[in-house]
Order: sequence, then structure tokens, then C-alpha cells
Amino acid sequence: MSDTAAVQSSRASARISPDMWCAAWTVTSVFMLSNSRTPLYVVWQRTLGFSSGTLTVIFALYILGLLGTLSVAGQLSDRYGRKPVLLPGILVALVACALFASATSIATLAVARLLTGIAVGVIVSAGMASVADLGGSERRRQAALLASVAMVLGAGLGPLLAGGAAQTVAHPVALVFGIEFLVLLSALVIAWRLPLGRPARATGNAARLHLPSVPAMNRRHVATGIGVFGPGITATSFVLALGPSLLARLLEVRSPLLAGGMACAMFLAATGVQFAVRRWSVLALFVAGTTATVLSMCALCAAVHLLSASVLVAAALFAGVAQGLGQLGGLTLIGLHVTDTRRAEAIAVMNIGGYLPAGLLPVMTGYAIDFLGLAAGATAFAIALALIALGAGCMVFRSLKPGGD
Repeated sequence: MSDTAAVQSSRASARISPDMWCAAWTVTSVFMLSNSRTPLYVVWQRTLGFSSGTLTVIFALYILGLLGTLSVAGQLSDRYGRKPVLLPGILVALVACALFASATSIATLAVARLLTGIAVGVIVSAGMASVADLGGSERRRQAALLASVAMVLGAGLGPLLAGGAAQTVAHPVALVFGIEFLVLLSALVIAWRLPLGRPARATGNAARLHLPSVPAMNRRHVATGIGVFGPGITATSFVLALGPSLLARLLEVRSPLLAGGMACAMFLAATGVQFAVRRWSVLALFVAGTTATVLSMCALCAAVHLLSASVLVAAALFAGVAQGLGQLGGLTLIGLHVTDTRRAEAIAVMNIGGYLPAGLLPVMTGYAIDFLGLAAGATAFAIALALIALGAGCMVFRSLKPGGD
């Protein structure tokens, strides 16, 4: 083969295939649902009347459904194939979407959020692994980037859609979730047609389901991803759960478009930064991700004490950057080092480790706000998360040798 032909072959193998784009769309569609409700919580709080503590509990039910599903979905996906897990997950998302559209009680919102968490748990494991499977061994880094970007792009488009609708129409809920229902239907059709085969049977203890785990030789890879991804996604979870309340109650900014736009900008930052730094080493991604989390928490403290909406938006942007960098670094390590037969389970473990603090800390903060006030509760959260991020970041830096990834 000539040098020119070799270069052309290398470039062709590096391209993202149409099937990879289609698999990524299933990820985007479900994550649109996961965050579409963010600007609408103020509407539901006004009509149904519930506190910040109740709001964060509703948010935590999403985390509960997500974590419970992640504990089994990755194993089922690795064992029986992506499609038998992916299709039911999208169907659950459609049911959740219908419940959101017709919600007239806190209980309905809670069930819808729980089902959304289940759907996201499926898409995080089977959906993201599908992107990697369709990329093959030649496009592992491209697949990690595409899967990560698909997640944060969907997470940003959802609140932008909801915020725009809430700003312009009198009854935005039905419109938002009607559009999202059609998006999810398209994802269901696409997932059905994806050329996904059954993975090669894994060796070892595959006879029954077990607590999610990764091979011993890959534990360091997953743990380092959690160390940066966890604080980053906890920061974005705070913005999603309590950002609209901060804008409305503390800063007296009640625009649903601004609330949705802030969430969208946060995830667009997470998307853009991944493209900007896609050639960085994993260590550099993790160092920058930890720094962004700390900067986000500093900006959050400044926002609540200076009563500045613009500084709060800056805190959200840094949070998005932190999640994007930690997520990309973690998925890259998994894609490079974990075998196909354990990939979905490894992704599930990383997300369990990340979403645990993302569920617990905002809930604790919601109740702290009810007892201590909005400014004091948000400040306590910011200080705690900054310290956690710094501690985890130091351990990650020590565990990864420069140039070793």
C-alpha cells in the first residue's frame, strides 16, 4: 500500500460513521427529557405548592431510578446485547414523557422523575456502549467524544426548549413534552434499526446478576474518572435542581427562558470544551476539570452574596466545563482500556460513582436552604463541594503519571 493510500485509509477509519451518529441520537433524545423539566419546576412549584426540600427530593428520585438501573443495565447489556436493553429504556422514557405532560400532582411528578432516571440509566450504559461498539477498535477516542457530547448536548437542548416555551406560551408543559415525545419516537425507530449484534460472551461470573464491578486491572481507570466526573456532575445537578429557585427567590429573576438558557449554556460549555481539548492527555483533562469545579463553586458563593445573576451564570458555565472534562476523561480511559464485554458495566460503575454525590448533596442542600435560608445553604454546598473536588483531584493527579494514558 502506498503512503497516500495508507493516509487515506487512516483518515477513513477516523471518521465517525452514520451508525455512530444514529446511536448518539438515542443518547441525546433521552437526555433532552432528563432536563426538559428544569425551567418548568418554578411553574409546578407555583401551581402545586412545594418547598425547596420537596423539589430536591423529586430530583433525587431521578438519581434513585438512575442508580438502580445502572446496577443491572450494564451487565444485561454486556451479556444479552445493547438493543434488548436499549429499546425498553426508550419506551420507559416515552411513558415518563406522557406523565410529565399530564402531571397535576406531586406524586405524578415524582413517578415521572423516577421513570426518567430508569431511562437515563439504560441510555448511559447500553446507549453509550452502543456508540463505542459501532466505532470499533479504530475509533475509540472518537466514540468516547461522540458519546460524551451526545449526552451533554441533549442535557442542554431540553431546558432550552422548555425555557423558550415557558417564556412564549401560556401552557408550556404540554407543548414541551409533546415535542419531546416525538423526539423519543424517532430515537425508538433509530434504535430498532441499528446494526447492533450480541457481544462476545464474557468469561467469569456471568451466571447471575451481581453488584456492578470492573476487572481489577481497570479499577484505577474507573476510579480516576469518578474522582473528577463526580464533583463536576454534582455541580451541574445543583444548577439543574436549584438554579431556577436561586434566580427567582434570591436574585428576583423569574424568566423561565433565562433559567432554561442558563442550563443550556452550561451544557453547551460542556459540549464545546470537549471539542476544544479532544487532543489533550487524560491527565490534563482531569486537572482542568478539577480546576473548573473549584472555580464554579467560588462563583456560586460570589453570586449569592453579591446577588448577581451574571455571576451565577458564570458558575453554571464552569460547572458545565467541569462535567464535560471529567466525563470525557473517564469515558476515554474506559474506551482505551476496558474490553468490549465489560465496557457497559464499567461505564455504569463510573456513573454510579458520579451520580451518588450528585443526588445526595443537592438534596441535603435543599433542606438546608429550607432551614437556614437560600444564601447560607448554597454557600455551605459550594464550600463542601470545592473541598471534595480538591481532595479527589489530588488523588487523581497522584494516580496518573504524565504521559501514561
